[in-house]
Amino acid sequence: MTTMAPIGITVPKLLPIAGTWAVPFVLYNTILSSRIVSTRIQNDYYCGDKLPSSSPTNTKTPPDVLQTATRCHANFLENVPLAFILLIIAELNGGNRKALNYMMGTLFALRIAHAELGLKLQGKFGDNGVGRPLGYFGSIGVLGALGGYCGWLVAGYWGF
Repeated sequence: MTTMAPIGITVPKLLPIAGTWAVPFVLYNTILSSRIVSTRIQNDYYCGDKLPSSSPTNTKTPPDVLQTATRCHANFLENVPLAFILLIIAELNGGNRKALNYMMGTLFALRIAHAELGLKLQGKFGDNGVGRPLGYFGSIGVLGALGGYCGWLVAGYWGF
């Protein structure tokens, strides 16, 4: 049996960690986006971020389903792109692959906790689900750690 040589120039994989973590983050983004579309179709409401039947003056009613789905998706999109930018910077500057994988795995778990155990449970167990503050503060911590790590990796460039 003969193996064929690749045609063209073989390019090394420069961003294997970013490529690996793109899959679960994109899948979860698709789930969050699909919830918005599903809620819009079920309620025949295609514009806006709150259903017309929601009453802002009555605090005893559960949170608006469309608003919750929209905020889950928006919060995800507010944090994840910056994390991937920082991941790519760190990876291209020789960051430790194990550390970067742990950071992205932690961020993924925190974003799920923020939406599923936080915003979606809001109103069921008090004002906030436990995942909301955990997901928020944890995500800020991971972003700060990634940003700091990026700076540390290039400190030699600045003479430190």
